[in-house]
Amino acid sequence: MVVSLRRRTQATNPRSDLPRSLAVDSDSELDTVCEECSSGKQPAKLLLCDKCDKGFHLFCLRPILVSVPKGSWFCPSCSQHQIPKSFPLVQTKLIDFFRIKRGPDSTSPESCIGKKRKRTSLVMSKKKRKLLPYIPTVDPQRRLEQMASLATALRASSTEFRNELTYVSGKAPRSANKAVLEKGGMQVLGKQDAEALALCKNMMDRGECPPLMVVFDPYEGFTVEADRCIKDLTIITEYVGDVDYLSNREDDYDGDSMMTLLHASDPLQCLVICPDKRSNIARFISGINNHTPEGRKKQNLKCVRFNINGEARVLLVANRDISKGERLYYDYNGYEHEYPTEHFV
Repeated sequence: MVVSLRRRTQATNPRSDLPRSLAVDSDSELDTVCEECSSGKQPAKLLLCDKCDKGFHLFCLRPILVSVPKGSWFCPSCSQHQIPKSFPLVQTKLIDFFRIKRGPDSTSPESCIGKKRKRTSLVMSKKKRKLLPYIPTVDPQRRLEQMASLATALRASSTEFRNELTYVSGKAPRSANKAVLEKGGMQVLGKQDAEALALCKNMMDRGECPPLMVVFDPYEGFTVEADRCIKDLTIITEYVGDVDYLSNREDDYDGDSMMTLLHASDPLQCLVICPDKRSNIARFISGINNHTPEGRKKQNLKCVRFNINGEARVLLVANRDISKGERLYYDYNGYEHEYPTEHFV
């Protein structure tokens, strides 16, 4: 069936690398409707399958698409969408995948943090409480299962595992990441909190991952669940990926996982983290729908930017006690409120 009015042609669309979407006025009458909700409203968010020509609203798809993806797009039926193939539960393969360092016996977080801590009053305000390192699962077999779940998600999304910010040619250099440029200033990570973060990094290097499972939900896509109880103010992970200038990504319609790294007074100095090529488990932690009370109630993590040795870094930290089996959520929007979350489930 030819529906020329709604076809996005290469000649009329300035972004020729995008899939077809309905290039019509929002008030136009359409005979192509969303296969899920049977409505032709909001045509700007109605995506056409490049194989069967059926239409789907971005927000009606499961998992939801926040923006029009790059390249060709095929609907769930045409793409034969299935649960991703699990990564082999083989220790040597996981060691290679995560570049785990072999070393001496590990030391528990409890024995590493707080050795020099002075005794203080039991009554403390929350503002004075310190960040806690995560406590890995004791059972080594369960840790392998946790890491295999992350490897499955990374491989399915064609993402290379990295546990630190990366600086690549053609994007922002490391010299551009200066926390002093943050508009209004950036809080400095204290010595004890820095020790907790360093311990988390060292544990991950040894293969002692956070007690988390990445699960595939056909409704939300890849999500992350707590595999044991996690205390309030526990460091879950650092948000990592390629560092780039925000100005380079303003037309990136597929940058739904970008994170603000540096909000400078000069727009040309603003930096973002792009986890689409290289990242860790942070990429798969879900965002809340902060337009509804129900969505806000699900939030159990907070995203905090710190000045660490003069550089801006982003940490995901528990903002309350988290129960085993609870799915992790944080607010994608900081104070900018620029990220569209109204259709998040």
